[in-house]
Amino acid sequence: MVLPLGVSMESVFEGDLDRQEERLRRLTAAVPAFLLAASTVLALLTGDLPRARLAEVLGLVALAAALVWAVGGPFAARAARPWPGAAFVAALVVLIAALSAHSAWFAGFFGFSGYVYSWQFLRGRWRLAGVAATAAVTVAAYMGGLPDPAPGPILLYVLFVAAVVALVAVFSHFGEVTALRSDERRRMVERLRATIRENEGLHAQLLVQAREAGVHDERRRMAREIHDTLAQGFVGIITQLQAAQRAPEAPGEGAEWRQRVANALRLARENLAEARRSVHALGPAPLEEAPLPEALAGLTAEWSALTGVRADFAATGPVRPLHTEVEAALLRTVQESLSNVARHAGATRVGVTLSYMEDVVVVDVRDDGAGFAPGGGGWGAGAGFGLRSMRQRAAGLAGTVEIESAPGAGTAVSVAVPALAREAAGG
Repeated sequence: MVLPLGVSMESVFEGDLDRQEERLRRLTAAVPAFLLAASTVLALLTGDLPRARLAEVLGLVALAAALVWAVGGPFAARAARPWPGAAFVAALVVLIAALSAHSAWFAGFFGFSGYVYSWQFLRGRWRLAGVAATAAVTVAAYMGGLPDPAPGPILLYVLFVAAVVALVAVFSHFGEVTALRSDERRRMVERLRATIRENEGLHAQLLVQAREAGVHDERRRMAREIHDTLAQGFVGIITQLQAAQRAPEAPGEGAEWRQRVANALRLARENLAEARRSVHALGPAPLEEAPLPEALAGLTAEWSALTGVRADFAATGPVRPLHTEVEAALLRTVQESLSNVARHAGATRVGVTLSYMEDVVVVDVRDDGAGFAPGGGGWGAGAGFGLRSMRQRAAGLAGTVEIESAPGAGTAVSVAVPALAREAAGG
């Protein structure tokens, strides 16, 4: 079945239940009228109604039909009140008694409506009183009239009435229990629907929050990539161009100048490529060309050549491929640390160590530069974002960043992240 746009299977199912309940209610309301009609037809066909009393009986039938119609139609709400309901049941029992006196068919069929309406419109013990009154007139009609004033007939009459009252009470009680359970199930369904609607709202809210968090994370990623690639590249280019400006301009002494300009051009090309890779969320280029230890060794040697500061690299432990994000974070950490050393430390020697351990991998960058006081803002005001970026990368991998420094005693940066294998992560 193809549903229209915006229509759920739940609403269709709920509509079917409502229609079924409405049909059942109308059928229940029509039963007394049907029983009255059946009793009248059977009484006429069997000849129980003499012609002399026919008009009287038909008048009583019309009055009973009008009473049933009024209670089931325009006066239904008023009949549900205690006193109007009691008056209606009393009038109905009188009509049942009058009709049953003319034909037992009315006691056998239409009399059933007295039980139904007594249990519907009366409350408490009055229900049993209404049922007992209906049973008294219908049983008397079955027996051909009131019993003789003898113990035997009276006892038999009382037993019949009591049996009818007991049966009606038991079945009506079962009906009430079923109705109560149906109402309870309905309330449970309503609570469940309310919970589903609430969960849908929470789900939509979580989706919005996840989308916002994704946007925020992507912005932070781009900020880190720009800082770790373009910003540091521009710093290197500016350093090389400033060194070229200070180079000798005498004829035959421009080799250093040309080397500085060549370095600046190479850095510009490399950073342009890194910028494009950052836009496409790709990993650092050195990691695609070589394993992490070789990439860090090449990075350290290149930095040493550009700055003129001695830098040594060492790797310890069994080398193994790590998850791409782990290797990228370690490479960017070394880049940031070396950039800060070049700009702020004034160091003469730098050591970079990559240590593969059983559960973690650690990279250490140490220098013998000026150092700084703990809590003093790092290597300088310009290094603040670099440190935040370094900590964010490590925190994103459940890692840690430790920085030890003192004025005149150099600086040591240590980053430890889980040694997540590339195969285990699906990298």
